[in-house]
Amino acid sequence: MMRVFVEGIGLCGPGLDGWAAAAPVLRGQADYIPAPANPAPSALLPANERRRAPKMVKLALAVGAEAFAAAGRDPATTPAIFASSGGDGETIHDILATLAAPQRDLSPTKFHNSVHNAAAGYWSIATGAMAPSTSLCAYDDSFAAGLLEAVAQVVSCGEAVALIAYDVPYPEPLLLVRPIGAIFGAALVLSPVPTQASFARLEITLEPAAAAPTQTMPALEDMRRATPAARALPLLAALACGGPAQVALAYLGDMALHIAVLPGAAP
Repeated sequence: MMRVFVEGIGLCGPGLDGWAAAAPVLRGQADYIPAPANPAPSALLPANERRRAPKMVKLALAVGAEAFAAAGRDPATTPAIFASSGGDGETIHDILATLAAPQRDLSPTKFHNSVHNAAAGYWSIATGAMAPSTSLCAYDDSFAAGLLEAVAQVVSCGEAVALIAYDVPYPEPLLLVRPIGAIFGAALVLSPVPTQASFARLEITLEPAAAAPTQTMPALEDMRRATPAARALPLLAALACGGPAQVALAYLGDMALHIAVLPGAAP
């Protein structure tokens, strides 16, 4: 069992515009009202980089910045895990469309936006981060894989780590072969010990899956199923409610991440 403490949360999804606004919805205290999610360009980026940043990067920076602001930590000195089920599909689409056209003039910016660690690169530019970063992908289980990696680093290194998970739908025709729902991003800042900012603790084990993964409230269940990063919703709902709660996240087919969500600090 691995134990970590939650210091800050960031969230952006349809009808879930930031953690403060979304938490009452996740607690069932406010109605869920669907609305498009449009993360704004980050003011942290220089003007040139802000113009070049694709939607996926804007999403990752928005939720990451929100989580760090809540935690009161410096992102420049905090390691970060970036998790996405497929990276920036819009840029991949643009590259493929250009290569299929008679005139194959391709901007170099498109290439560096297409790589899976693009969000981590923009994050380092935006925050001046010199701490290590990890970019990973585990298809539909990418949030669970990112959380497991973040928690393992917190426990093994004894320092705070951020998890930033995000997904953006592909354009047609890629959407036909890899359907992803609406854009969704979530971020957690996790620490090895309780601090003044921590408000919940997570006790996590990786075990063979014994049952179906935890679902979320009916109004958000379609979102959880449609967008891989939104697999975070059951955990976010448990954190919004303050626990205690048990959450199971699917992990690589026959395994599951079992998470006990508990209030406050460790006994």
